[in-house]
Amino acid sequence: MSIEHDITLIEQANATGKTPVVFVHGLWLLPSSWDSWAQVFAEAGFAPVQPGWPDDPDTVAEAKAHPEVFAHKTVGQVADHFADLIGKLERKPVIVGHSFGGLLTQILAGRGLACASVAIDPAPFQGVLPLPFSSLRAAAPVLTNPANIHRAVPLTYEQFRYAFANAVSEEEAHELYEKFSVPAPGAPLFQAAVANFNPWSETKVDSTAENRGPLLIISGEKDHTVPWAIANASYKKQAHNEHHVTEIIEMPGRGHSLTIDNGWREVCGTALTFVQRFV
Repeated sequence: MSIEHDITLIEQANATGKTPVVFVHGLWLLPSSWDSWAQVFAEAGFAPVQPGWPDDPDTVAEAKAHPEVFAHKTVGQVADHFADLIGKLERKPVIVGHSFGGLLTQILAGRGLACASVAIDPAPFQGVLPLPFSSLRAAAPVLTNPANIHRAVPLTYEQFRYAFANAVSEEEAHELYEKFSVPAPGAPLFQAAVANFNPWSETKVDSTAENRGPLLIISGEKDHTVPWAIANASYKKQAHNEHHVTEIIEMPGRGHSLTIDNGWREVCGTALTFVQRFV
C-alpha cells in the first residue's frame, strides 16, 4: 500500500468535513481487516481512514506472495508513519487500533494526536509488567529464533488458532486464517519483549499527557495473546492521566480475533458508543 494511496485516503476524509477515524491494524493483519468497522463508523457520521503500515501490500494474496516487504518494520517507524499521515488531516481524528495497533494507538494518543481513542487487546507498552504464559506461547513463533528480528514471519494455522482464533469454531478459525492472516515483521515483538530492560524503547507511551484525550481499552476475556492481566495493567497505567477519562471493558468469551470474527459487531458497537460520548 503506497504512501500515495494513504494520502488519497486522507484527502478524501478531509473533503467530507467529518471527524476522521483512523484504524490501525496489528501484526499478521492488513488494513482490509477493518473494512466492516469502517462501514459502521461511516454510517454513524465519521470519515473512516484505513492506512497501512509502510509497504503493506494491497491484498492478502499479495502479502503471502511477497512476505519480505514486512521485514524490518519497528514500532517507532510505524508510529512516525501514522503520525505523519494524521498530521495531514484537517480535524483531529479518533484513533482505533487492535493488538500492536492498540499499542500504536496509545503512542499516538500520548503525542496528542487523537480526540478520542480505543485500544483493543493492545500489545504492552514499556512499564506494563505482567507476562502471562499464554502471551509467551502466542509470541513463540517469532521469539524462539533471534534471527526473526530481521525477518517477516507467517503463522501456521495451528499458531493462528492459538494466538488469534481460540474462541471460535474450528470452521471459522480456518476461514479467518485464509481470509486475513499475513506475515508480520518480527522486530516489534522483540521490542515489546525487552521494553522493560531498554530505557530507549520505542514502545514508550506518554500516558499522563494533558492532550491525550479519552481512552477506552477493550479486552477479550479469552485472549491468549493479550490476556486481561496485560490489558488491565495498561489500563492502570493510563488511569493515572488526570486530564481525561480512561476506561476498560472486558468482552466475555472473546479471543484475539474479536475485531474480525463473527462477534466483531458487538466490539465495534462498544467502541463506537464510547467515541460518541466525546466526539
